[in-house]
Amino acid sequence: MNLAPSEHPPAVSRRPRRRRARLAAALVATTTVATLFTAPAVAASAEDADLASRFTLAVLPDTQFYSRYSADQFMPRYGSDPFATQTEWLAEHRDELNIPFVTHLGDVVDRVGTEAEWVAADNAITTLDDDGLPYSILAGNHDVLNSADNWFDTDYDLSKEPFLRWFGPTRAADVSTYGGSDPTGFNQFHVFEAAGQEFLVLALSWRASDATLAWAQQVLDVHPTLPVILTTHSLLNVEPDTVTPKEDAYGARLWEELIRGNDQIFLTFNGHFHGSAQLTRVNDAGHSVTNVLMDYQMAYEGGNGYLGLLEFDLSNNRISVQTASPWVVDKPSEALTSYDQPFLEGPNQQFVLDVDFAERFAGFAPEFGPGAADQPSLTQRARDILLDGFEGPDPIDLEQPGSREDFVPVDGTLAHWRFGDTPGVVQEGQVFEDIAGDADLHRVAIAESGSPTATVGDVTVSTDANPFSADGGAVCFADSDKTTGRFSYLQTAADAAVNDARLENGYTVETFLKIDGSWTADQNGWMKAITRSGNRSTIPGMPWSRWDYTASPAALGLSNLKEFQWTEVPVETTKGDRTSWSGEIILDRWVHVALVNDPETSRTTMYVDGAPVLRNATDTLGQSLNGDMPWVFGADWVDDRALNGWAGCIGETRVVDHPTTPEQWLTARPDLGSFSTTAPSGELPAGTVVDELSGTGTPNATVALGGDLAGSAVVGADGTWSIPLGDAVGTTAASGAGAARRAAAVIGPLRSALEPGNYSFELRQGFGTRVSDPVTGSFSIAAAPVEPGTGGGNGNPGGNADSGQAGTGTGEGLASTGFDGALLAGLAAALMAIGAIVVVARRKRGRARAGDVSS
Repeated sequence: MNLAPSEHPPAVSRRPRRRRARLAAALVATTTVATLFTAPAVAASAEDADLASRFTLAVLPDTQFYSRYSADQFMPRYGSDPFATQTEWLAEHRDELNIPFVTHLGDVVDRVGTEAEWVAADNAITTLDDDGLPYSILAGNHDVLNSADNWFDTDYDLSKEPFLRWFGPTRAADVSTYGGSDPTGFNQFHVFEAAGQEFLVLALSWRASDATLAWAQQVLDVHPTLPVILTTHSLLNVEPDTVTPKEDAYGARLWEELIRGNDQIFLTFNGHFHGSAQLTRVNDAGHSVTNVLMDYQMAYEGGNGYLGLLEFDLSNNRISVQTASPWVVDKPSEALTSYDQPFLEGPNQQFVLDVDFAERFAGFAPEFGPGAADQPSLTQRARDILLDGFEGPDPIDLEQPGSREDFVPVDGTLAHWRFGDTPGVVQEGQVFEDIAGDADLHRVAIAESGSPTATVGDVTVSTDANPFSADGGAVCFADSDKTTGRFSYLQTAADAAVNDARLENGYTVETFLKIDGSWTADQNGWMKAITRSGNRSTIPGMPWSRWDYTASPAALGLSNLKEFQWTEVPVETTKGDRTSWSGEIILDRWVHVALVNDPETSRTTMYVDGAPVLRNATDTLGQSLNGDMPWVFGADWVDDRALNGWAGCIGETRVVDHPTTPEQWLTARPDLGSFSTTAPSGELPAGTVVDELSGTGTPNATVALGGDLAGSAVVGADGTWSIPLGDAVGTTAASGAGAARRAAAVIGPLRSALEPGNYSFELRQGFGTRVSDPVTGSFSIAAAPVEPGTGGGNGNPGGNADSGQAGTGTGEGLASTGFDGALLAGLAAALMAIGAIVVVARRKRGRARAGDVSS
């Protein structure tokens, strides 16, 4: 049944660039074939030797931001947009990669009521239509007029839904693989042929109703022998660590009511949740079903053109998954950044699924087997195509911290607030230290907060923190509700220096945020996490504005559409409000937010989990402010009072008085590669005193000494460290023969010398569980020679100095001989050979004892 209008809007005229490229490729191929018939025979290539029954399935995750920003950002900057580039590339290389089918996972557009976004999406999909490349497409929550979780496809007014007008059954009927749609028109199925076999793709839109699931079951019943790939918008979620899969309530419904009881469904794909994950479950038949999440909308440039390429290898029983971006390699080289990588190679972005297809499908398709072995590695071919001639910057890799000290200190830090020391309920007046300055935070007393409905238990410190925060803790605000006026907050003291920082040289504000899973727009829309309190309308020169005229000068919060909003009034107040916006933020999930104001560009860029958002504040520098007004954590500040509390958690937060880069952020880790020691090596003369090992390393890292020696130290702020050896034996000013044996006179604690012998050691520096590669070494101390003619007591078998006889074996006897000048000179030369090492080492230790290095 088709309820969609009979005609979809006419396609936008296409640029001929890709078509010409494909025609040229065809001409080259024709020439190559002719050449093969005349060229002498050559040995088969390695590629030919790896021929197998293979094809590539392409997956297009959420394209909403490509559609939204096509006309005003992508087209002016690049002349195309990522969505259009994706489909052009797939059409151009469909034969080389043996692509029989393309799937779209929903959220085709960002704002369902904005016509220009549908036009951009239509332009991209028209490329597939024109090329005859089959595809399925489904609606995500951004593609329907009411995306409430309790509103299903049978509840929609179908005559008003834009998705059906643009991508409903009428358009789908022109796709060669199309099998039909459900009565709403939102759900469809396709059957495509590849490698000698048929596969069914079942595409379910946002919030499939019971009636839709019944329709889906009928589709499966009519095609009982076909392996099924289920695509939908929401099924599998991912934990804050960006790797671990997390089950979703709606996904659980699909599993229980459709997937687990149908052995044909062996693979599912979904978007919606920001990131990538995979989970293999066992169905009622005892067979595996792999769920794959793929969604990059919160990455650089709204997803940076990443799509999924799945090589099905029926001969070798595996599915190889790649995440690739034709958009990245299509950009001008001068526009590339460290975020522009042709392939993502994380654990859920590049992986192999081992599937014994014949065994897995034996219960419903006993005849299933590979087709002709005529395709080389399509995974490698895709890499070759994309990487050909591409030269880009190195990617940014994040590493979880090994300890609370495992973060990069930054000069110019004005405040650095941490919460991980004291888990539990936060009492009224409880203080959280600013580890960088004097701006300690304290919980404002309920009686002074302006919220009579708040309770002491509404604020807690939790050990649930962003995994990339070294602090390991967060302050959380529960039961915030603007409809009842319930909120709580922390603030700095009125005389804190950071209150008056205008940040005229730019700034970086970093924080970690999580929104409570119970968030609703009615109770929590436009809540604020961090606020520079005050009233912008009272700042001289502030122009009137319809929105936020009496709000605080600067604040970071969440809109009623779950978008982060950073609003500020720059130092030049007459410019008025400047705002940066993120895309939709997933609830109950930690994110890192960095706000970087750069005086060179007069721009404040918001980064969410390291990726810059598309809508950023321009023509702005620093911040106007009301003097002596505190920073507030956990509430908004409007009309000279606090209100609308944060529903969620705030992790460690840092303010720096200049713009910084990702390698300096709280998500970065200090470099452990710069680590050395001045420890001795080789054989040392008898009597050499080695009472410490020292060297250089990463400030604040712990240096551990192992092997034949033991000890530890913390690298000082100046990058030096020293580990004392031996036991303290007192304090003295050495002189005479004792001084000669120690090579220098030292005033202070003395260490007993290491005994003569061989010593091997291993040194590492690190932060808790994150440690460097070892630095190893060895040295030996020679034993003192036994002097000839020595005896016990005061014996003098050889006479005395006056008679020219040999000296006695006692210290007194040695001193009394006057000692031969040549022998003394030789001893001095030997001592000087090691003197520099010992003196330098002791000087470094002296600095450490003065406070430069702790141990």
